[in-house]
Amino acid sequence: MGTSLQTVEVLAPGQNLNAYMQAVNSFSVLTAEEEKQLAEDLYYREDLEAARRLVMSHLRFVVHIARSYAGYGLSQGDLIQEGNVGLMKAVKRFNPEKGVRLVSFAVHWVKAEMHEFILRNWRIVKVATTKAQRKLFFNLRGQKKRLGWLNNVEAEAVAADLNVDVKNVREMESRLSAYDASFDAGADEDDDTAFQAPANYLEDRRYDPSTMLEKADWTENSLAGLEGAMAQLDDRSRDILQQRWLNDGKATLHDLADKYGVSAERIRQLEKNAMKKMRVFMEA
Repeated sequence: MGTSLQTVEVLAPGQNLNAYMQAVNSFSVLTAEEEKQLAEDLYYREDLEAARRLVMSHLRFVVHIARSYAGYGLSQGDLIQEGNVGLMKAVKRFNPEKGVRLVSFAVHWVKAEMHEFILRNWRIVKVATTKAQRKLFFNLRGQKKRLGWLNNVEAEAVAADLNVDVKNVREMESRLSAYDASFDAGADEDDDTAFQAPANYLEDRRYDPSTMLEKADWTENSLAGLEGAMAQLDDRSRDILQQRWLNDGKATLHDLADKYGVSAERIRQLEKNAMKKMRVFMEA
């Protein structure tokens, strides 16, 4: 969908939101007849000027929806811009023969883009990934009547209203109440509080010399034990385990059955017995 320079500027609100809102409110609201004619021009004749006018006349509608999500602490400008993307998608897909106004059709697309933006940016760690969790995330914030935690009666009422389990309500409430913490201490923190930063107690011990030495020693002992146990098996059992478990290209039961002229079931039995013997040898 092509847009003029003016359209691009209006679709991307800058820091001065008041100026942006004055700009979008200056576009006239379309009558039902005007909207239908423009929608038909776009739908049947791919008239990009008609698409531009449909988008511009509904920008105030996006601003109105963005205001309802002010409680998430995200930039209104960013929310509006994401909503405008949804509006353009709706205009592109709008069918004038369905008998509904564009505003009714576009609300789903506008909210969907805003929801996706909120879920991507509200927390570093995702609070909702499945469709059911997303529905609970947005509805629970609207259901909570106070800042404190829900009591049992309130939680059960929310669960019944949203048709979910109470435990799901409690889990989402916990996610909503969590906050992001900085890994490092802030520059303005003193010695009495800086120690609380995760960087000071979430130590990465993977490369600690003693840990690395312990792992290397355990690996060496395990390999020595494995070699010693393998040496006590008969040649056929040792070969079966070698080809079934230790080689890069693992042999199948049928491959070994052909090699030794027995059935695949017999190879499976020999493998099982060899594994039992290995366990006894390595535990001794």
